[in-house]
Amino acid sequence: MDYKAIIDKYYPEDNKLRDILITHSTLVMKRAVSICDAHPELAMDRQFIIEAAMLHDIGICRCNAPGIECYGSEPYICHGRCGAEMLRAEGFPRHARVCERHTGAGLTKEEIVSQDLPLPHQDFLPETMEEKVICYADKFYSKTHPRREKTYEQAEHSLAKFGKEGLERFRQWHDMFENSETLKTKDNE
Repeated sequence: MDYKAIIDKYYPEDNKLRDILITHSTLVMKRAVSICDAHPELAMDRQFIIEAAMLHDIGICRCNAPGIECYGSEPYICHGRCGAEMLRAEGFPRHARVCERHTGAGLTKEEIVSQDLPLPHQDFLPETMEEKVICYADKFYSKTHPRREKTYEQAEHSLAKFGKEGLERFRQWHDMFENSETLKTKDNE
């Protein structure tokens, strides 16, 4: 897959939105790849992580978020779903799953219904290790300040306002991906 060609197709002009997308996605990709490289025991697909991380926010161009130069018609919460539709149309259903499952720390059907979110009433939770690591890495970078990395505590704080379930998933991923003591214990079992 040529992820650069897909970005060029949907973001052909050299403008602020393209810069935000590429800057954010590159930082997410680098963090996810770093985790992948640090944990060969998790048997993640490194090339897929590179591609999917670079495309996880491809749908922002269809959303209305003027603060980050997005002037589409969809609510911003739908950017993952929009991206998934775009990548499925391009013939990349595996990459599309990353788009639709990276919002927050994933969304459950119950969260979508209780918060009256404009999304299909189904679970959008990361399932594969690659989906989880990209979703996790994404929480350390915003598109509002694309070059600024959040601390773990700042990422946690950002997620906390959306509910306990997502925060707990994020903490589990942190233990899995960045807590070497947890990994040592698992290796000794």
